[in-house]
Amino acid sequence: MTADRSAAAPDYPVTPDGRYFVVRGRLWRRSNPALAADVRTALVKELMDARRAVGVALRSGDGAGETQARRQVDQAKRALGERGPVWWEDGAPDLNRHMARNTPYASWFATLER
Repeated sequence: MTADRSAAAPDYPVTPDGRYFVVRGRLWRRSNPALAADVRTALVKELMDARRAVGVALRSGDGAGETQARRQVDQAKRALGERGPVWWEDGAPDLNRHMARNTPYASWFATLER
């Protein structure tokens, strides 16, 4: 999955409120749409660099490097709004990683499965 969820949106169904996209029935939080394009681009680059660093560390058996790279992945995802505090302000709970069929999106999701 790409970090820039707006770019991934055509490939995966997006909830009517634009907060999540669905992969194999599971909700994944999208990036904050209020981020400026240049900021989003820089954060996605940071995320991809960190993900590559995780792979390098795993292949080389560098446990400390893996820990640091995973920390960088988390920081980038938080800055993008995909983790941490939600970016919407209406008080709705975060349903990230929940199965769509077990959430308030269930009836919407059911229409996709037909």
